[in-house]
Amino acid sequence: MLIRLIYTLILSLASPLLLYGLYKSKPGKPSFGQRWKEHFGITPQTQGKNPIWIHAVSVGESIAAVPIIKQLKRRNPNQAIIVTTTTSTGAEQIEKLGDLVEHRYMPIDFSWCIRGFLKTVQPKQMLIMETELWPNTLHCVAKAGIPISVLNARLSERSCQRYAKFQAVFDLLAKNLSQVLCQYPSDAERFIRLGLDKASVHVTGSIKFDIEVSAEQVSKGKALREQIGFERCVWIAASTHQGEDEIVLDAHKQLLKDNPNTLLMIVPRHPERFNQVSELAQEHGFKTITRTSQQPITSNVEVYIADTMGEMLVLLGGSDVCFMGGSLVGGKVGGHNLLEPAALQLPLLNGPSYFNFSEITDKLLEAQAVTICQNSQDIAGQLQQLFKQSELRKTKGLAAYQVVEQNRGALDKTLVYILN
Repeated sequence: MLIRLIYTLILSLASPLLLYGLYKSKPGKPSFGQRWKEHFGITPQTQGKNPIWIHAVSVGESIAAVPIIKQLKRRNPNQAIIVTTTTSTGAEQIEKLGDLVEHRYMPIDFSWCIRGFLKTVQPKQMLIMETELWPNTLHCVAKAGIPISVLNARLSERSCQRYAKFQAVFDLLAKNLSQVLCQYPSDAERFIRLGLDKASVHVTGSIKFDIEVSAEQVSKGKALREQIGFERCVWIAASTHQGEDEIVLDAHKQLLKDNPNTLLMIVPRHPERFNQVSELAQEHGFKTITRTSQQPITSNVEVYIADTMGEMLVLLGGSDVCFMGGSLVGGKVGGHNLLEPAALQLPLLNGPSYFNFSEITDKLLEAQAVTICQNSQDIAGQLQQLFKQSELRKTKGLAAYQVVEQNRGALDKTLVYILN
């Protein structure tokens, strides 16, 4: 009780800054509009009674939740589902599901906000994507008798050691969890090491392997490639972060010396950087257009900035090779998920920093489907080799696809636990 009281006091002091960051207007970031009230527990009534509540903090978790949502609705079309996100970009992803779900913004982690939300929504259970754990939320939900499951749970060794230093805080979180469904045995071992009951910890695998690439996405990818031209070499730098775009653009400049007909597609991770990356490419002397400009991708276009959200599979479908961002910068990023390009049979390049996706990346390394690049010279060299050897591209792309296929099944295992 005392720990939660101290935490609430700290949150009260920090909340103005947190809210400022949340509501601050940025290019490419959707506005919250009048829905800001939902962050304070003032939530509209739901259409269905006693919904399953899924919390997905932002874009990545929202995308991971989609297969679960679709399967839940297939098994019980009448079951109401409400999805909360903290960010407006996450909300944008969920709204693409249309009538399958209702969306609400996640209340701030004050008890009075959470109680207001629960009183209105009255969910039958709470499903948390990955490991988004808030003390007051967990306390209020568990006190209301609502079971809480953490899905697709991950806990890195670094996070485990950090929690261990504040064991009392972790205990405060853990006592409210009904079950934790982990991606890998190593994640489960860390949760148990921190004191979770073994009976409540299960290994279900990563839901992210159960990727669904719709016929519509495949069709749009082919249409994009037709617009670019099948005779061109196309590579995509996906989910790039600050400091990586310069490296990617330098690699592209080297590549164009021997492959002048090559197109680079850059997909910045954060929408507020769309304009910045476009300007950076132009400053480097590249003929650059953006996706939202809807200009034709003529043969003289060298860099194509994908300044939209939620179209990654379409963009990957128009590419020959994928370099995954978030892996050339140090700090907290630790790479991004390589499974989407793998599912589309693309050969993969990655930087040396991928600690947040080590299990997935290690599987792809074992299959020789991904190559680790240290700098722009490495990236350019690998691309030159792949573009010269079409059979090598096919071999590495097929190896990546087989890793995805061999590890499917987490979705079905997860549903067994949450529907029982």
